Amino acid sequence: MRTVFDHRIEAAVGQSVDRLWQHRDRGLLDEPHARLVDAHRALVKAEQAVTFYRVQLQRLASGQYAVDQALLTRIKRTLATLQEATVTRDEREQQVGMVLEPIEAAVGTSGPGSASELPASDHAALLAIAQGAKLREHLLTQRLSVVTASGTRIPYSQFHRLEAAGVVARDDAHPLHAGQPVTLTDLGRALLASPRQPATPAAMPMRSPGAWPGSPAPRR
Repeated sequence: MRTVFDHRIEAAVGQSVDRLWQHRDRGLLDEPHARLVDAHRALVKAEQAVTFYRVQLQRLASGQYAVDQALLTRIKRTLATLQEATVTRDEREQQVGMVLEPIEAAVGTSGPGSASELPASDHAALLAIAQGAKLREHLLTQRLSVVTASGTRIPYSQFHRLEAAGVVARDDAHPLHAGQPVTLTDLGRALLASPRQPATPAAMPMRSPGAWPGSPAPRR
């Protein structure tokens, strides 16, 4: 299952999340990257729980059951469980963000003067926003985040920093519950169009020939 952090993780470490998980299982990661995988796995589990209860709620409200007190009780119970799962998922997202930020800082510097100076996480965010994005308010938690057309969710703190830097802009003529369109400014488009050096994985362990398998193992 993909999460909102997968694109950022892959941009920061220079390899797929599946490969990163495999390296964790084989003990090939240093401590920061091992913590990142552990936090990401917890987030995946939380996302699966949210998806499960959301599908269950949709099934209960699909119309295939008679509307009676028993159904209403099941809907209320499922909704309450979904809310709890959502809170847990949001906490797991914060934990992944806290572990990921030092790794991102090691492969990029702040201050968007050029694409090569742009942090990997911001570069990934601009790429996602370029495909279409909206700033939304979560109905249950009231948390703000940018949701892109590809399904990536960008934390409001990161969006606010990009907005302050003048690389993105939002149309506040639209209400937050409906979504405020977010677009790249001329500066943001110029940054993406300028050359960028490939990101170098930070503090990844040295490997000997044949130490890493050629194909990733399936994610658990």
